[in-house]
Amino acid sequence: MKKVITYGTFDLLHHGHVSLLRRARALGDYLIVGVTSENFDKERGKLNVRRSLPERVADVLATGLADEIIVEEYEGQKIDDIQRRGVDIFAIGSDWADKFNYLREYCRVVYLERTKDISSTMIRDATRRAISLGIIGNGRVADRFVPESKYVSGVDVTGVYNPREESARSFRDRHELRFATGDLDHFFSLVEAVYIASPHHTHASYTRAALLAGKHVLCEKPLVLTAAEAVELHDLAAARRLVLLEALKSAYCPGFKRLVNLVKSGAIGQVKDISASFTKLVEGRPRELTDRQAGGSITELGSYVFLPAIKLLGVEHGRVTFHSWRDGEGVDLFTRGLVEYPSATASFKVGLGVKTEGNLVISGTKGYAYVPAPWWKTEFFELRRENPGDVKKYFYKFDGDGLRYELDEFVRLVNDGERRHSYMFSPAESIATARLIESFREGKNTTQIH
Repeated sequence: MKKVITYGTFDLLHHGHVSLLRRARALGDYLIVGVTSENFDKERGKLNVRRSLPERVADVLATGLADEIIVEEYEGQKIDDIQRRGVDIFAIGSDWADKFNYLREYCRVVYLERTKDISSTMIRDATRRAISLGIIGNGRVADRFVPESKYVSGVDVTGVYNPREESARSFRDRHELRFATGDLDHFFSLVEAVYIASPHHTHASYTRAALLAGKHVLCEKPLVLTAAEAVELHDLAAARRLVLLEALKSAYCPGFKRLVNLVKSGAIGQVKDISASFTKLVEGRPRELTDRQAGGSITELGSYVFLPAIKLLGVEHGRVTFHSWRDGEGVDLFTRGLVEYPSATASFKVGLGVKTEGNLVISGTKGYAYVPAPWWKTEFFELRRENPGDVKKYFYKFDGDGLRYELDEFVRLVNDGERRHSYMFSPAESIATARLIESFREGKNTTQIH
């Protein structure tokens, strides 16, 4: 019996898929179809899959062309599948020509001509209209955001606003956008949604203006600097049925989401302590060190180190203490602190002028989770127990700068129509983050170190 194997996402199954499956089956006597899992798709940078894995498997099954369906979950699995199942022919669409020649060591490789004028991407674009999105602010993060946006289906970054219009025009030309303007009202008239990447202390006013103009908002962290502003803006978005999402990339990346789910499911028992650090040494006098209104380690990095505690221990906490080292201008260069919960503690370190190990340790009654630096990218973590033989290792890909993950969730929410809040980083969690930042900025329970 001659066995044939093929692989694909098979999202929004169409006659092109069916044609390819039919031709693959004709090459032999038994057809095995590998359907990619959601995690593997995301590891490959594919963020625009519309149908779930069970739905896609059912769609392939319904064609009646597959003798066996398997799930592709990791890089290199094709070699294992071919050898384990005694496959004779590997077949794939011609748009992958020469990409799988390395499999010729194990079987015959056939590239099948794709059906012209049809693809899942075309169907997705037809059913998921691209959102016109404009950027407010054109600094370093915005420079990274535009290239990242090209990995997310359903969004089109069209222009940029900066009150210094010459700077906006330079950004427009560099990223080949359609427009640049220094007029905020004109900017709002040209877009459906807004990504805010301006200095921290301007986030509240720009977010408020965008929501009042009827625009969905994706705003860089920290969303705002006070809990009252966070409550006001999330309430305003809800009242106007608009999406307001805080762009804290770690919250949306695959590895961190998996970590949170495993810990919450009891994999290490009850969480009793969390320790998170994020420090970096910055050179010169960049905005983070010269903005006396909103500069410093806590406003720049605090959102990250607060995230594990808020996701795993909740938004309601007890006493918070800070120990901070500041420069001559009063900007904190290093801060460590402790957030107390009724049954656990969460410690953190952030720094722009002090460097330390940037790992994350979550301690539980049955073991602990260890995420090495840089933990905020969460590409790898271990669940460790008393017995070293019980250690489990988890690997995830963190593509690019990670901004694509937050943008993908934003686009999903805008297109959903009903679900306007993300479970990955909810309004309540955003408000709790702002409350912690505000507490520090007000000097509550803060000790200065020299």
